[in-house]
Amino acid sequence: MPAPYFYFAHLATMQDEFALNESSSRHIVQVLRMQSGETLQLTDGRGLKVLAKIQEANKKKCVVQIIEKQKHERPKRSISIALSLLKNASRFEWFLEKSAELGVSEIIPLKTSRTEKQQFRMDRMNSILESALIQSQQVWMPVLLEPQNFNSCIENAQADQKFIAHCESGKKNKLSEITQTNSASQLILIGPEGDFTNEEIQLAIRHQFVPVDLGENRLRSETAAMVAAVVLKFC
Repeated sequence: MPAPYFYFAHLATMQDEFALNESSSRHIVQVLRMQSGETLQLTDGRGLKVLAKIQEANKKKCVVQIIEKQKHERPKRSISIALSLLKNASRFEWFLEKSAELGVSEIIPLKTSRTEKQQFRMDRMNSILESALIQSQQVWMPVLLEPQNFNSCIENAQADQKFIAHCESGKKNKLSEITQTNSASQLILIGPEGDFTNEEIQLAIRHQFVPVDLGENRLRSETAAMVAAVVLKFC
């Protein structure tokens, strides 16, 4: 059975022996009932994974010693999803969880003309990403940016391939048919419950974003974002 998996943000700066934070220590000692001499896995979410042995099973300050290190290279292709903030925050949180499991590189919360919810709890959202990272035993956690206005996002976009998914009529490509696996970076924009405005779509097109559709069905925003992530990741 694999050793239990934990997230530790400052792993790269630690000496061979160090203490974990109280939250992880309590889970290791009180919930998992692990003892000195047992091993666990740690990652910093930035490509570093270590195997460590428990030296002192203290529920407030569990001391571990690194016995093996592995450095994983960043994925060759960067996949960024810019999703509008949603009226129901739990739906945005669901997308965050699944995107971490899939290995999305970057998540950009968008504020568009039709975005209803403006508040964003960065601490809670990062906590969700950390939990998903642990559950799926990934070594790279998605970078979660601060919410951006639509105009700022498209004006500053540097991706090799840039897409905007929308439900308006007009010429659109199937995302699965034009995504290029040899692209170093890809970005797709997903709108709010009421979709992007026509003005936003046209502005994105003028900034070299390609209009795409994600299939025949009309999808919820978070579902559309997940479909896009899957297509970009695996097609």
